[in-house]
Amino acid sequence: MMQITKPVSFENVVSMEDLSAEDVMSFIHETIEFKQGKQVELARPVYAANLFFESSTRTHTSFEMAERKLGLQVLNFDPSNSSLKKGESMGDTVKTFQAIGADVVAIRDKKNEYYKDLIEDPNVHLGIANGGDGSGQHLSQSLLDMMTIYEEFGHFEGLNVAIVGDLTHSRVARSNMEVLTKLGAHVFFSGPKEWYTEDFQKYGEWMPIDDLVSRMDVMMFLRVQHERIAADKNGSFSAERYHKVYGLTHAREQRMPEHSIIMHPAPVNRGVEIADELVECDKSRIFRQMENGVFVRMAIMTSMLRYRGLVKSEY
Repeated sequence: MMQITKPVSFENVVSMEDLSAEDVMSFIHETIEFKQGKQVELARPVYAANLFFESSTRTHTSFEMAERKLGLQVLNFDPSNSSLKKGESMGDTVKTFQAIGADVVAIRDKKNEYYKDLIEDPNVHLGIANGGDGSGQHLSQSLLDMMTIYEEFGHFEGLNVAIVGDLTHSRVARSNMEVLTKLGAHVFFSGPKEWYTEDFQKYGEWMPIDDLVSRMDVMMFLRVQHERIAADKNGSFSAERYHKVYGLTHAREQRMPEHSIIMHPAPVNRGVEIADELVECDKSRIFRQMENGVFVRMAIMTSMLRYRGLVKSEY
């Protein structure tokens, strides 16, 4: 087990590329502590905002629950009724929240690496947690996935993990393939081969799903992102055919090792990526992932508060 020297302290938490293997393990261990009841005492009242410019249920509410569990005051934000409709930029929206007293924000946007302009702006001082950027990164989802795997197996070294599905459009796939490799797991890919592009090849090989299911410790499925697929391709999409060729059918689940687990970032297209009845089967950890997401986001927010001297004590 990797030695953990000190709790993590980050100005911003935006990309898996910024985190070493030790940083990831520190996040995992603190997440487990929060799950076991750890609490923090804040140095003063702390304010957070969740600026989600792209639709979300799990990530948005999970960040808000995490903030409330930490004792943060959460400021409301509705992009459909905000000054964005009047042409205000994201940068000025963030600076507005900063000016009125927000200490940290979680942001999701459809633009890849939207956060670069913000963290490079010398006039932005509040902490930024990336809640997802386009088809780029989904750091908090990746950390909760790692925590779920670690909770199950107690290690990463030598684990075989398959990432299956809509690779091209998935920020989860990109974040997870990077961190799993850093932690010593063996990564494999499956799904429509045209979605297995050059940027995935250095992290693992593509194989037909039927060649993987009996060998994997973790079968991680990805949602087919209809909203990101070009209309000409999506128009001929067949859910039934996709499930038969690339999905987790009952027959494939029966071939999985007894100790193996099923994961999915959700929302699940039941009967497409995973057979309806398997979403909540004994091997499934899908709702456990959602539960762990709150504690991971508590650790993310705490790391930024710790950096700013806003954590008085931890117990």
